[in-house]
Amino acid sequence: MKVRDLLKKVRPVVVSGNREVEVKNLYIDSRSVGPGDCFVAIEGSKVDGHEFIDQALKNGAKAVVAQREVSLPEDVTLFKVKSSRKAWAEMACNLYENPSREINLIGVTGTNGKTTVATLLHNLFTELGYRCGLISTNRNLIGNEEDAATHTTPDPRELNGLLRRMVESGCEYAFMEVSSHALDQERTFGVRFAGAIFTNLSHDHLDYHGDFKSYLYAKKKLFDDLEPDAFALTNVDDRNGNVMLQNCRAKKVSYGLYRNADYKAKVVENSIEGLQLEINGHSIHFLLTGAYNAYNLLGVYASGIMMGFEEMELLTAMSALKAPEGRLERVHKLSGKPAVFVDYAHSPDALEKVLSALAGMKRMDQKLFVVFGCGGDRDVSKRPEMGRIASRIADEVIITSDNPRTEDPVAIIEDVAAGVESVEVFKVRKISSRQEAIKVACQLAGKDDIVLVAGKGHEKYQDINGEKVPFDDKEVARKAVISRAE
Repeated sequence: MKVRDLLKKVRPVVVSGNREVEVKNLYIDSRSVGPGDCFVAIEGSKVDGHEFIDQALKNGAKAVVAQREVSLPEDVTLFKVKSSRKAWAEMACNLYENPSREINLIGVTGTNGKTTVATLLHNLFTELGYRCGLISTNRNLIGNEEDAATHTTPDPRELNGLLRRMVESGCEYAFMEVSSHALDQERTFGVRFAGAIFTNLSHDHLDYHGDFKSYLYAKKKLFDDLEPDAFALTNVDDRNGNVMLQNCRAKKVSYGLYRNADYKAKVVENSIEGLQLEINGHSIHFLLTGAYNAYNLLGVYASGIMMGFEEMELLTAMSALKAPEGRLERVHKLSGKPAVFVDYAHSPDALEKVLSALAGMKRMDQKLFVVFGCGGDRDVSKRPEMGRIASRIADEVIITSDNPRTEDPVAIIEDVAAGVESVEVFKVRKISSRQEAIKVACQLAGKDDIVLVAGKGHEKYQDINGEKVPFDDKEVARKAVISRAE
């Protein structure tokens, strides 16, 4: 393959050496480079790939793509570009012959709801008889073939390789979570989306983006890059919903429960057993619970209509859809035991929404318990806010360890507890062992009470000092409920 051909859209500003150089493979990790390969030097947040060019040359690199002048041997070609990230993404698209142009790829972005919307769309279209792909936080799917997911959005090469495998396996549709990190790092540059969905935006990832405006505009890039024949679907009830559509060339469409929108729904009933919604004059019962899931379901419905499906066909199939793993997922349905849910909520907004949803379902004689913590080595400013939210809404609060990573879990717990108002302190317990915290909540809860274990959802581990220790909230909670003394 010729490097020049892989850089069709990202034209090099300088080429030193043989312009027609052919290489065997492409890498951004110098350790993977072999004789005859091309090394792409990327400036990362922690590591600068330009510092590893010499290592790539020792391993046999024949060409280098970089975004600054570097001195290379005469027999090695330099392609200097304005952005190595964009060049890498474009090269990955071309390497796999632009698979996104052979499949209906729908991107979902926002702070909360990405996994639910993408997974529901995948399951819906599968139910309708189509072979589909899914790229999400939980997992990647090619039809029913599962691929473990390591990032919400894969790197460009992995992403395009995955899309090519989807195309070759006969997938007509693919549904993809698109994270703010991925957009900021140009991982989806050059990828064609047939449509994009915005769910909502709230406080999250400010440790990476620095401020909320940067976080907002990272999300907006998905819509800025849409082509005119795509659709842009936004939640107008979110105060940033219309911002996503500014300067967007695609067909602009909106959904919401309260403001004027192209697609509207009304919550008729919300209970532990599910949601009753009125959509376009039709009253439909859904298995998902929580008012915020009304937005997720409406976004899925609107997307289906935008892709040409008939409304009753969509609504009938949607009524049988279950919540994705770890998204307000009920752990058991045993009688005489408290109702226990696990959820991935790990931002202030997500925790507030899920707690408010459950609080709205309970009777006056029922209590709502919540077990949660905050991740280490992440945005510390959200910790006290989450403590304040939990203690304000729940009746009983247990602050525990989440994924402490390299931080002291006890110190994180104290950061969270600092946000608890003095009048709410009596509600709060602090238990550093997550297993013990879940067990205590399930033991203290009455048979008619509700317990929420939040923060990890589908995850099957705890990240402690660089080691992923096996841990499953669902299994721990299930065992705690079954073994509790009545």
